[in-house]
Amino acid sequence: MPDAPWRSLFRDRDFLRLWTAGLSIFVVRWLEMLVVGVFAYAATGSAFVVAMLTMLRLLPMGLFGAFLGVAADRMDRRSALLLIMLSQVATSAAIGALALAGAVQVWHLAVASFMNGVAWASDNPVRRAMLGQVAGPARMGAAMSIDVGTNNASRMAGPALGGALLATAGLEGAFLLSVVVYLPGLVAVLRLPAAPPARAVSPSVLASIAEGFLFLRREPRLFATLLVTLLFNLFGWPFTSMIPVIGQDRLGLEATGIGVLAGMDGVGALLGATAIAVLAKPAQYRAIYIGGIALYFAMLTAFALATDPVLAGLALVLTGVGGAGFAIMQPTLVLLATPAEMRSRVLGLLSVCIGLGPVGFLALGALAEAVGAPAATAAMGVAGLVALAATRRWWLRI
Repeated sequence: MPDAPWRSLFRDRDFLRLWTAGLSIFVVRWLEMLVVGVFAYAATGSAFVVAMLTMLRLLPMGLFGAFLGVAADRMDRRSALLLIMLSQVATSAAIGALALAGAVQVWHLAVASFMNGVAWASDNPVRRAMLGQVAGPARMGAAMSIDVGTNNASRMAGPALGGALLATAGLEGAFLLSVVVYLPGLVAVLRLPAAPPARAVSPSVLASIAEGFLFLRREPRLFATLLVTLLFNLFGWPFTSMIPVIGQDRLGLEATGIGVLAGMDGVGALLGATAIAVLAKPAQYRAIYIGGIALYFAMLTAFALATDPVLAGLALVLTGVGGAGFAIMQPTLVLLATPAEMRSRVLGLLSVCIGLGPVGFLALGALAEAVGAPAATAAMGVAGLVALAATRRWWLRI
């Protein structure tokens, strides 16, 4: 009897090294996002500022995603991943040092968010492209399920740890711990074999980007997959920036409680990712992708309207389940529809779609200032469901 794909992946040393690097990155990402949001809201009292700090982590995807995809085609991906992680270590260390000196300000956190956003924009064309190469088509769905499941487990641990650290060790404790968490990932990347470009590339960066767009136009499945990604990042993802605001103002929670609340999304996402890794079949991928984003939009609306922390947490668990379906199928569908020599460029374009999310953050932040975070968040969820229904004729092509 053939071995289950997920079991064979955990016996693959290169997969385990890439998985370890991803785990380090994910834990720090969610820890720092929660800590930055709570600290900034306490310092400014502005929901708009909190939304903008989260937006700055996505902005580089829209600005540089296509260029980073081309750059990944032109260099050894192992070296690129090592450089990305070292830049993140340096950023966290700098904020930790400023906090220790009592000199950190909100604009420092804005710069750090943007720098980490550049690293985040590189993840799809570098680390995930390497994961796809290691897994191969037969294990692609399982590999992405494990990767997204790890990310989602980090969304439980990271915010809870960040909230506890902020309450007990301050901002400096959270950021200096981030430096320590990166170390196992750095060791794992150093032990990876070289990953040179798959083929000779066009001498022109713009020509390479144009090739990616032309390929996208010829593949309706890819276009539809990226369109749904755009909807998620315009109407869905921005709501996460309002969790600290709603947790404090509407639900009356302190930093530790907000951290636990923010981690509930990760609980559901881990459950969803585990179920998909074990049970999902290729014929179900589209239903999981579209059903996941629909559930996400509906449950973020329920979270915004909840007045009880338990009900709010339950709604976030269900957003996690839906988000897992979306997040796993997004790279899986893209990688399965794209030949190896085009993957970094197409994944760079995927990062562009994700990076257009700042438009949603701006809209949500401004709306939250005008009508309050709960009403603004609920409105975004309803708008997402309407937009998903309106684009049905495109996503049916997936």
